[in-house]
Amino acid sequence: MSERAKITASHLARLALVYLRQSSAAQVEHNRESTERQYALSGRARELGWPADRIVVIDEDLGLSGSGTAARSGFARLTAEVALARVGLVLGLEVSRLARNNAEWYRLIDLAGLTDTLIGDADGLYHPALFNDRLLLGLKGTMSEAELHVLRARLDGGIRNKAAKGELRRGLPVGFVWGEEDGEVRFHPDEAVCTAVRQVFAHFAETGSARRVWLWFRSEGLKFPLQMHQGGEIRWVEASYTAIHRVLANPVYAGAYAYGRTRREIVLDAAGGRKKRLRRLPRAEWQVLIPDHHPGFINWQTYEANQERLAHNTRPGPHKEGGAVREGAALLQGLACCGHCGRRLHTHYRGRNAAPGYHCPGKVLTEGRGAYCLSIGGIQIDEAITAAFLAALEPAGLAATIAAAERIESDREAALKQWRLGVERAHYEAERAERRYRAVDPDNRLVARGLEREWEERLCALDAAKAELERRERERPRVISEPERNRLLALGPDLAAVWNAPTTAPRDRKELLRTLIEEVTISVDRDKASSRLILRWKGGALNEIAIALPRSRPATVRTDEDTIALVRRLAVHYPDSVIAGILNRQGRATAFGHRFTSGRVGNLRRHWDIPCCEPTADPPEGELLTIKKAATVLGVAPSTIHRLLNDGIIAGEQLTPGAPWRIRLTDDLKACFDGDAGDGFLPMREAMRALGVSRQTVLQRVKRGELAAVHVMRGKQKGLRIKVIGQQLGLFERTA
Repeated sequence: MSERAKITASHLARLALVYLRQSSAAQVEHNRESTERQYALSGRARELGWPADRIVVIDEDLGLSGSGTAARSGFARLTAEVALARVGLVLGLEVSRLARNNAEWYRLIDLAGLTDTLIGDADGLYHPALFNDRLLLGLKGTMSEAELHVLRARLDGGIRNKAAKGELRRGLPVGFVWGEEDGEVRFHPDEAVCTAVRQVFAHFAETGSARRVWLWFRSEGLKFPLQMHQGGEIRWVEASYTAIHRVLANPVYAGAYAYGRTRREIVLDAAGGRKKRLRRLPRAEWQVLIPDHHPGFINWQTYEANQERLAHNTRPGPHKEGGAVREGAALLQGLACCGHCGRRLHTHYRGRNAAPGYHCPGKVLTEGRGAYCLSIGGIQIDEAITAAFLAALEPAGLAATIAAAERIESDREAALKQWRLGVERAHYEAERAERRYRAVDPDNRLVARGLEREWEERLCALDAAKAELERRERERPRVISEPERNRLLALGPDLAAVWNAPTTAPRDRKELLRTLIEEVTISVDRDKASSRLILRWKGGALNEIAIALPRSRPATVRTDEDTIALVRRLAVHYPDSVIAGILNRQGRATAFGHRFTSGRVGNLRRHWDIPCCEPTADPPEGELLTIKKAATVLGVAPSTIHRLLNDGIIAGEQLTPGAPWRIRLTDDLKACFDGDAGDGFLPMREAMRALGVSRQTVLQRVKRGELAAVHVMRGKQKGLRIKVIGQQLGLFERTA
């Protein structure tokens, strides 16, 4: 069947889609002929009979791969239009332009066959609904996918062959540059860059922690070199932990050539789409590893030791040693293990002085909660380990002291060297800016002004670097003199004094222990009050130490008898919270010197079998009530009851100083708080005038029962009413 015979009026009534694609941005930029050939396919569509208004060019996927790993919006749009039966013809320069994977290619063929859509390329037109055309399209798609595989295999084979010889030029980390010969790697010509990298390895050898190296750079205010790509300009930025860790973990710094440390994998995301993932491989799966390929900042043995140290600094898994040293006082943190179950011991700190201790949560993990496999204080353990360590280290004490003195002086000198190199770098930048300014044409003022401004900025940066260097040189500690050095060397034989010096931090002691001790196994026998330590030194030597534990003999502590007797009297009338307040107001304390609380009062009652207070809901006549409850019953304020108690108008009871007052509510007391006083009762002022005495005298007579008094309330007015009818007062009584 000819091509024209496959085209029907139904096809011409629909759209003709011209699909364009090139695999990379470099092809789009440089392979212009291929792009023009694909755009020219719209002219072929017009030759086949489609008008210009029904020809649509889809060029959204220029620069995207057709292997299926990249999301192509243009191809998705084409597939959607074909599925909606809006397309009569799909044109591409060749099948590989539409898709290089059978998953997408056969999906397009199936949709085109169902919707009666033609597919065309440089060889002709095909109808996917016809068997022969569908077979030919399937073969072309398979060949396109195989072609991609063959091309990739050829490229990868050449790359691996060159990498196996160490000649493949990949991106080098900061501090290295490629030489002129094949596979030649050199140090960076900038001395400041190499010095910064060397400082990383030097301080890691001293501290053993990437984080502490990073903190040292931050504390000294030092910059770290950053290079975005090979051959790019070196920028000096604030040191980051990631940059420090990458320097320590990269084998290139150890003089090794490594290739294939990562692998690209295609996985499915949550939506079912394909995406690429980069996975780091263990060293055993690297494709190429050539030690001693080029000069390095460290040797390969040092690199392997650094990797092992970094691995130990991470959080260890179950039954594994490791963990970076911390600031706590427990010396065996990360080294101690349980002698009963073999698990790694945890550290804890208790008491006011934060005394260290070790415990094993083995039974918590295997038998439930609430029990430890082992729990022991760390003071005696650490003292025994320290004595054994110092005894083993004593022959090397003098050399260690000399090395410590030299390190103190070299650390500051290394930091100052970085700042001196920074001044040199700033001086070079200023001179280069000056040369550029002087080389410009004076008449070209637009360029001259910009270069002049850059020159001024470089000069300012140079002045700032010089000022900072001068400040740090002034603040530099003085060099140890010869007499001081001799006195320091005299401390060599006495390692215990150096170990116990206030300037020796717990972190330093732990670092020293880890240089010789591999593991310490602790087992405890509570029946014999003893502990057994097994030290495993570096190299496999074992040492056993027995420690006698102090037996716990708690002293007899008892609350004093007066407090117990008082609690016994108060418990009949008051709850525990009220009793605690009474005892605290009297200045009493528990047997251990603590303030009383409701819980401590309750524990004291239960220990001495003292019953608690059980108040009734409806108090009977004449029952003792607190002032607050009595005021509620009588309908007055508690302050009124307090005032009448102080004046002696009503009677009250208090079991002990500090205890609350209580009022016995009787019928006579209720009658004294009647709202209507009756005849013969006068207000206080009128009673004073009638009797001719003072207010205090009237209150005293009421208190002695010689005068009757009633507390009345009329609206907002309230007060005492005194009965004075029938009272005969003598001369002396009146004057009193």
